[in-house]
Amino acid sequence: MTPATVLFEARDNTGILRLNRPHRMNAVIERMYEELGAILDSLPSDPAVRALILTGAPPLPDNTTSAGQPVKEAFCAGADLKHHADGGRTPTEKKAYIELAHATCLKLRTLPLPVIAAVNGPARGAGTELALNCDFVLMADTATLAFPETGLGTMVGGGVTRHLERTVGLARARELIYTGRVLNGPEAVQTGLALASVPADHLLSEAMALAARMTDKAPLSMALAKSLMERAPSLTLEESYAEETKAIVACMESRDWQEGIDAFKEKRRPIFKGV
Repeated sequence: MTPATVLFEARDNTGILRLNRPHRMNAVIERMYEELGAILDSLPSDPAVRALILTGAPPLPDNTTSAGQPVKEAFCAGADLKHHADGGRTPTEKKAYIELAHATCLKLRTLPLPVIAAVNGPARGAGTELALNCDFVLMADTATLAFPETGLGTMVGGGVTRHLERTVGLARARELIYTGRVLNGPEAVQTGLALASVPADHLLSEAMALAARMTDKAPLSMALAKSLMERAPSLTLEESYAEETKAIVACMESRDWQEGIDAFKEKRRPIFKGV
C-alpha cells in the first residue's frame, strides 16, 4: 500500500498536519495536494480541532540517499521536479496541476482556524508558498526558505505575488522573488516573514504553545477575525466598519457570547462550544 503523503493527528485541540514524503524532502505532487485538501475540508466540522500546525515529517532513522547519505530533514522542498522532468504532461494537465496547487493554498488561507507553519527544514518554492498561506510562520534556527522559481524558468504561485508584498513590503517582496535569496530563521524574522525562530528541537513545542493561546478562544470570533483581516485591504474604511458590525452582531447572537459574559462575571475560564 502506498504510504500517505500527509499525516494528521489531533492533540490538545490542535491538529498537526505533516507533509510526508521525507525521501523526497516532502516535495509536493498531485496526490499530496489532494490529501492535504481532503483533510483541510474536514477540519471546520471537527469540534476537537481549534488550531492547526503544518510541518514536515522528519525522515526515518534508516532513510538514506542512493549515495548512502542520510536524508536531510525538510519542511517542503517545493514541487517534485522528477514528476515534471519527463515533459509528458499536456498543457491541460499542466494547468490542472497548478489549479490544484492553488486550490489547496486557498483552502489553507481561508480555513476558519488559526494555522501555524512550523518550518522544520528547507522550504522552497511551493513549500514556502504553503507556509506563507498560514497565519503564522515559526522557523527552526537552522531552517531556510526561498522562492527559487526565477532561477528555474518558472513563476511563483500560491498567491505569493499578493501575500508577500502585504507581509514584507513591495521592495523586499520584489527582491526575494526576483533574486531567489535564501533566508534562514533569524533573517526571516527580521524581514517579517516569520514570527519567531527557535532551536529546531523546540520548534513543535513552540508551535503547540502558540496554538494553545488560541484554542481556548471562541471559534466564531476567531473565524470572523481571520476572515475580516484577510478582506480588509479590499474594503474602504466605511465598509470595514459595516463588516465589523455584522461580525459583532453575529457573535452577540451566539451562545458563546453569553458564555463569555457568564465566565467573566463568575471569574472563571469560559468554555466555548463554537455555537
